Formats: sequence, C-alpha cells, structure tokens
Amino acid sequence: QVQVVESGGGLVQPGGSLRLSCAASGSIFSLYAMGWYRQAPGKQRELVARKTTGGSTNYADSVRGRFTISRDNAENMVYLQMNSLKPEDTAVYYCNAQDLMGSPSGYWGQGTQVTVSS
Repeated sequence: QVQVVESGGGLVQPGGSLRLSCAASGSIFSLYAMGWYRQAPGKQRELVARKTTGGSTNYADSVRGRFTISRDNAENMVYLQMNSLKPEDTAVYYCNAQDLMGSPSGYWGQGTQVTVSS
C-alpha cells in the first residue's frame, strides 16, 4: 500500500501565498505522476495541477500563472506553490500519487484545508 500525506494548508488573506507539500511512502514501485486536486463545499473535486515523471505538466485554467507544481522524484514528493490567492481558491486540497503497479486512479491523501479570507 502507498501512503500519501499532505501538509501546509491554512488561513491566508487574499493576495497571499501558501506552499503545500505532499509525501508518498510505502510500497512504491514507480510514481509516474503526482498531482493536486481540490474540492470546495458543494462542488466536485477538480484537478488543480499534475506533473508526470517525464516533466509533462497540466494546470487548471483558474490557477495557471498563479500556482506552480514541482516534484522531487527521488524523494517521492510534490509541492504546490500558490501565489495571488483568491477567496475562490478556498477548498480542501488533496494530493494524488499514481504508481505504475497501482490503480489508475492513484492513491489519495487525507486532504489539507486552504482558506482564503480577509
């Protein structure tokens, strides 16, 4: 089994910044992608950013130019630098890790709350 743990959420004012971290551990064969998703109250979970081991990166249109995803492949970690935060970025942020020998849906963390409010 693979364990995924997020950290770094919190309360921030509009225009502020936060950095989320995620560590994957356990029975990892080879993580081919790691990413961040978020779910706001009453809404479906959505992709925020995803990065493959090969370097391919996807961002949601709503965060492109403000958020940056990065990975440490050797340490099985992924980060999300969030700048110019807006109230609509408020959500629970989940980390996802996709392993070559695991389910295509990947492994999920427990989530970390990000609240953007003055």
